[in-house]
Amino acid sequence: MRLAAFTALLSHWRRKPLQFLTLILGIALATALWSGVQAINAEARASYARAASVLEQGALRQIVAKDGGGIPVEIYARLRRAGWNVSPVIEGSHRFGNLRIRLIGIDPLTMPSEVQAFPIASGSDLFGFVAGKGQLIVSARTAAKLSGATDMDLKISEKTPDDAAFSDIAVADRLLDAHGKLSRLVVATNQTAGLAPLDRIAPEVTLRENQDHPDVARLTDSFHLNLTAFGFLSFIVGLFIVYSATGLSFEQRRGTFRTLRSLGISLRALTLMLVIELAILALLSGLIGVVIGYFIASALMPGVAATLRGLYGASIAGSLSLRPEWWLAGLAIALGGTAVSSAQSLWRVWRLPILAAAQPRAWARASVTGLVYQAIAANILLGLAAMLAALGSGLVMGFAVLGCLLLGAALMLPGLLTVALLGAERASRSAVARWFWADTRLQLPGLSLALMALLLALSANIGVGTMVSSFRLTFNGWLDQRLAAELYVTAKDEDEARRLREWLPQHATAVLPIWSVEGEVLGEELQIFGVADDPTYREHWPLIVADNDAWDKVAAGQGVLINEQMWRRGAARPGQTITMPGGWNAIVVGIYSDYGNPKGQVIVGLNALGEHYPDVSKLRYGIRVRPSQAQDLKRQLIDDFGLLETRIVDQAALKQQSRSIFEQTFKVTGALNVLTLAVAGFAMFSSLLTLSGIRLPQLAPVWAMGVRRRDLALFEVLRTLALWLATFVASIPVGLALAWVLLAVVNVEAFGWRLPMMIFPLDWLWLGAIALFAALLSVLVPVRRLALINPADLLRVFADER
Repeated sequence: MRLAAFTALLSHWRRKPLQFLTLILGIALATALWSGVQAINAEARASYARAASVLEQGALRQIVAKDGGGIPVEIYARLRRAGWNVSPVIEGSHRFGNLRIRLIGIDPLTMPSEVQAFPIASGSDLFGFVAGKGQLIVSARTAAKLSGATDMDLKISEKTPDDAAFSDIAVADRLLDAHGKLSRLVVATNQTAGLAPLDRIAPEVTLRENQDHPDVARLTDSFHLNLTAFGFLSFIVGLFIVYSATGLSFEQRRGTFRTLRSLGISLRALTLMLVIELAILALLSGLIGVVIGYFIASALMPGVAATLRGLYGASIAGSLSLRPEWWLAGLAIALGGTAVSSAQSLWRVWRLPILAAAQPRAWARASVTGLVYQAIAANILLGLAAMLAALGSGLVMGFAVLGCLLLGAALMLPGLLTVALLGAERASRSAVARWFWADTRLQLPGLSLALMALLLALSANIGVGTMVSSFRLTFNGWLDQRLAAELYVTAKDEDEARRLREWLPQHATAVLPIWSVEGEVLGEELQIFGVADDPTYREHWPLIVADNDAWDKVAAGQGVLINEQMWRRGAARPGQTITMPGGWNAIVVGIYSDYGNPKGQVIVGLNALGEHYPDVSKLRYGIRVRPSQAQDLKRQLIDDFGLLETRIVDQAALKQQSRSIFEQTFKVTGALNVLTLAVAGFAMFSSLLTLSGIRLPQLAPVWAMGVRRRDLALFEVLRTLALWLATFVASIPVGLALAWVLLAVVNVEAFGWRLPMMIFPLDWLWLGAIALFAALLSVLVPVRRLALINPADLLRVFADER
């Protein structure tokens, strides 16, 4: 009996194949966008962990200098003589031609075997690694990039991440000009018992525990949280399709439910059958969604890899692996999402009596009650968003504000539309017009979920579009200020740099050294730049907050500038004295904007940099010259001075490179926005298509009173246009509020900088046109079905029980 009843329930989908396809695609699309984002995040985090384990020996403890500088070889020898089992590492960034490589120099004889990235199985392997000009252990992709850029021997290891290379520590010391200063010491697991304490042997260094969470993973958390938030938004929009499709399928089967109950199927058994049915559909759709998500992630992964490499310096593979954690999570989210979106429909089946389930307006009355609850929940959520924005802090709080804002606005939409439709109905004078507005209001419960999805998609596009366009204009203006030098050159070694310093003043208006060191300031590893006392910085460098004589104090070595990121995080503020690497103190005299850099940064006077850090690399220079003479000077540098062309970058090329990194940063978010809008369009299509099959009882009396089928079809188009226009107008203030939260809250918490908000109305019109096209496309099939319906089908309505 129960098997026959279950078969009867499933027969609905055989009679309604298009509705079945809608439900399957709804769950699949919701799962696809979510699982695609999770696949990207899982692959990136696995790359971070792999890189930390291989490149940084992150599984073991490390010994580092307390002042953030290098460790003298004498300290290493002192520790070895005291019995400490440690291995030295020299690392840094080195340029091979146009390619910059992270170079890690190790001692293969003392490096613990559990963290060695490549095997040394024989004496010949060891000899090849340390002999001659040295050997670089690289990935296959890095080896292809280095082809022709170095005469060193290249050996491929699958464990080495891209854009990184291992070498013998002596080779790394020579290439990086480390002068024997060690970057860190790796502490082996096995140590002799009774070792003397580290602070007694070498008080200049400290022991750093192993890092379960790599530094780059912490740095990119905000980026991945951003992706997750947009993936979740797409998932919610997709669930609206599921909610609408399941609700309307339950409405269409109310007669079946009544019959099964009358035949003796208990309410508990009927509900269990519906749950099993939904679980089967969810698993089937979830599998399809995971497959689609894999292809979405594969298409987006190269862009994500380029973004992380350009913005954070993180090297991850551009390919995707099938990892259980994300596809199992995809199936779980499909089941959970289907359960959440079907809960209300199942509750209505459980609560409505047999006879009430056969009444045409039983579900509509429940929708009116739900409308009141929605309005109350919307006001609570919007109030909570305002309170969190005013009082809260942190990145998670920022996304909580976004979630409350979007969900509150979506829940408010049906109530606002109902009020507007009531007003239009009362203002209408003709009977047909009053019927049109009343009928539109009657259809609103069935369309509200699709309209809410459309509102979320439009608001997200307006908000993110406003943020990206505001960032683009601000970033371009900032680049014009920051990259003021016409040419940028890099010497191959200190000797060539010395000759450049002698040659350039005779041919250029100004020579601006670009020297920097890395060190720990206020507990953060960051870059410290030295700047010359030149009008270029006073006239062009963008300062947000500064003393009146800030540049004079910097030039005199009495003050430093910090970037906006350190200021926003509360690490330092103007007037505060900070301790620099090496133990000297400086006063913060200004804050400068530093877009595109997620880390802190400090600027000191050039003389102070050379005085406190005499070993600073002096290879890079900016050259000021009249723009019309830039190319002539470039040719002189190549022909007369003998500088390689690959070591000269002009201002235009550097700006183009910076802008390409910027555009790549938001390409993934833009793709997710497009996908979200597409899902919303599909939600509109599925709702209109499903409603068209149950609207005959409302349309038949109007047709019987003389309104032609063609006019009825035209009314459907006008109804869609009216609802689209109302939703689009409502999405503009919601989108602008979203943009403000992204710029003033999320962006500051995630990256440490704040951007001015700018308005772009023409972008809204373009987006509205796309949404209009999607709305018209969604109504095309239902309208065609209505225009071509057989009059006998309309007459049959009067003979049916309805």
